[in-house]
Amino acid sequence: MEKLTSNSIVWTAGENSGDYLASRVLTSLSEAFPQMTMEGIGGERMVADGLQSWYSASELSVRGYLEVVRHLPRILKIRHDVIRRTLENRPAAYIGVDAPDFNLAIEEKVRSTGIPVVHMVAPAVWAWRPQRIHQIKRAVDHLLLVFPFEEKIFREAGISCTYIGHPLADLIPIEPDTLGAREKIGLKTVGPVIAILPGSRKDEIKWCAPEFFGAADLVLKSEPTSRFVIPAADAKRKEEILKVLDQFPAVKEASLILDGQSHTAMEASDAILVASGTATLEAALYKKPLVIGYKMPALSAMLILSKGQTKWIGLPNILAQKSLVPECVQMFCSPEILSSHLLHALEPKRQEALKAIFTDIHHSLLRPTAQLTTEAIEKVLKR
Repeated sequence: MEKLTSNSIVWTAGENSGDYLASRVLTSLSEAFPQMTMEGIGGERMVADGLQSWYSASELSVRGYLEVVRHLPRILKIRHDVIRRTLENRPAAYIGVDAPDFNLAIEEKVRSTGIPVVHMVAPAVWAWRPQRIHQIKRAVDHLLLVFPFEEKIFREAGISCTYIGHPLADLIPIEPDTLGAREKIGLKTVGPVIAILPGSRKDEIKWCAPEFFGAADLVLKSEPTSRFVIPAADAKRKEEILKVLDQFPAVKEASLILDGQSHTAMEASDAILVASGTATLEAALYKKPLVIGYKMPALSAMLILSKGQTKWIGLPNILAQKSLVPECVQMFCSPEILSSHLLHALEPKRQEALKAIFTDIHHSLLRPTAQLTTEAIEKVLKR
């Protein structure tokens, strides 16, 4: 095999969540290996932390079978280019962050040529597609886990792994400063504040936002002093959100649209209406009662749900292994059902009960993530 160079590490992080998680580690790794160039695929946060970007992480931000098919030629072209560049450059390591549908095929190819491979955020084989664990074993030298229960699963499969804790648990305070967050965004209110996060993808805005804002409209009828805080992932998402909001003038009048600042929106809220994904964990770490809603094209939903291995889609429920918060999927993601759950979430007893449970979850996810990750990658590099 060709000798590996020692002056670069290739990263590929897909979507906003991957960019965010990787950015919490990239700086620490750069400090530990100052001679290394960090390059590959990442988002704005990783670029700000020194990544030399080949492509933006947003180009991999596609969910659902039909949606992937539509964008498949472009995604395959990017994948091919990443493999070509990596094999030509012979980096000291390849680090894939989440995005298993994109990363695992690359990792398997790269590792077969002798380049060490680390994967951060294990594919959720405990939730769906359990057979994928065999590909992981072929593709990865070391797996970095963000949930404690995953260690047993992967070690029993003979996969080298380290539980690094969840970077979000270290970033989000144990005690949220709700009033401080409201002051930060200039939010003055006498009634309840609900953060609405309909997703960071175009298709999520298309399918989830009308149901979410319809629910907000019904909440206003019961709680006329309610205010809504809506973070937009980027300028395009903001434009799409505003277009949907135009159909709900009362909600638009009662809403504050933020450029990014999803964490501030959550911290400022009394309750959160959120699409499924990492944001459900963020909401729990901010100790806020949340309602999970998700809607997508029927065929995509049928294909995805048929492969499910767990009864839940929300991370708070999966971590607790019980139904802590409501999950309203497909036909149940309607304004009437969502608004009913939101009004229940605003009840003080409900808020206090969930706060205690979410605090325990928070402590279970706290680890020195950047340090553990850097140490694990250093061991891989020295093999």
